[in-house]
Amino acid sequence: MKSKIASLLFTALLTAGGTSALAQVRVENAWVRSTVPAQQATGAFMRLVSPADASLVAVASPSAANVEIHESSMQDGVMRMRAVPRVALRANQALDLKPGGHHVMLMGLRAPLNAGERVPITLTFEDAKGKRSTVEVSAAVRPLTSMPDKHGH
Repeated sequence: MKSKIASLLFTALLTAGGTSALAQVRVENAWVRSTVPAQQATGAFMRLVSPADASLVAVASPSAANVEIHESSMQDGVMRMRAVPRVALRANQALDLKPGGHHVMLMGLRAPLNAGERVPITLTFEDAKGKRSTVEVSAAVRPLTSMPDKHGH
């Protein structure tokens, strides 16, 4: 009996210890821009730090019908956004999802997002071997005029 319990504990420890480094992706300063009545989309922003090379490959939220990873770029003097399938994270290098760069778009909002509320967001990461891991975030809703300072606050 003791050996069976020891075996089960050992298996549990291996399973817990064998999780990908992706489970350790840090998400810092996650926030979402508030909306006005009838607005159907808004952006979510945050800093990601991974201990190993990985990619952000999917994002979801119950607050929106559709959530995509977007990239903003200047084309012919006009700022344009487009969905991208993934964003690479380099080991131990912060990646800022920010206005005017890579960010998350929440589209088909189910309700207006008001300053002071929180929005649940699930981020899916993939390592070099194709193993996926998720991180749950509770992003603060900030006023429309809110822009983070140089420290992301």
